[in-house]
Amino acid sequence: MSEGLILVVDDEEHIRELVRLYLEKEGFTVVLAADGEEAVQKVKALHPQLIILDIMLPKLDGWDVCREVRKVAETPIIMLTAKGEEFDKVLGLELGADDYLTKPFSPRELMARVKAILRRTAPDDTTQADGDTVSLPGLTVNLSSREARVNGQEVTLTPKEFDLLWFLSKNPGKVFTREQLLTAVWGYDYYGDLRTVDTHIKRLREKVERDGQTSYHVKTIWGVGYKFEVHEK
Repeated sequence: MSEGLILVVDDEEHIRELVRLYLEKEGFTVVLAADGEEAVQKVKALHPQLIILDIMLPKLDGWDVCREVRKVAETPIIMLTAKGEEFDKVLGLELGADDYLTKPFSPRELMARVKAILRRTAPDDTTQADGDTVSLPGLTVNLSSREARVNGQEVTLTPKEFDLLWFLSKNPGKVFTREQLLTAVWGYDYYGDLRTVDTHIKRLREKVERDGQTSYHVKTIWGVGYKFEVHEK
């Protein structure tokens, strides 16, 4: 992954240049793509640290680009959409996007979200070796390497899915509301809705809970939120 390199994908030149201007003022290196095929090529060639991705693109739309990126990388993705329907937001999150912003957007808000995601996905050099791993029968979560393994096999998680699993597994038995999870995992400067949590919980369950044959479970506490439950086999 190229530290400080951000890929901006939008078919509108003035939006690409506006976002580039703000990112470069913050010290980032920016590469641009005007269509979906170019975006996928640049992801594979340049390994950006973050992708800002429009949905309505020629050749491949944002949904398809997101799918292709997730086949080869866990790069954080912020999706841009001119549509305000909840369906678009939820679909983007289900495909592996980490955040979304509806056009027209404030460049300052976009910069805040970029910085928040990069802070949360940056390696933590201060982590102690004896406190950066959760080990359960069939599940290992390592913060330093940002790896999760189920029955010894590494599971591919998006940065936000990993952060959510780490937070929940480090706090077994504790019930968290959706608001608390948004604050703890997404950060106080996240502006999304509560469905974001539900979508990520659903994806996380699909990846780390194997047909109920596990010693752990992300349990829904109806009317409240979620908790990470560990039980005897």
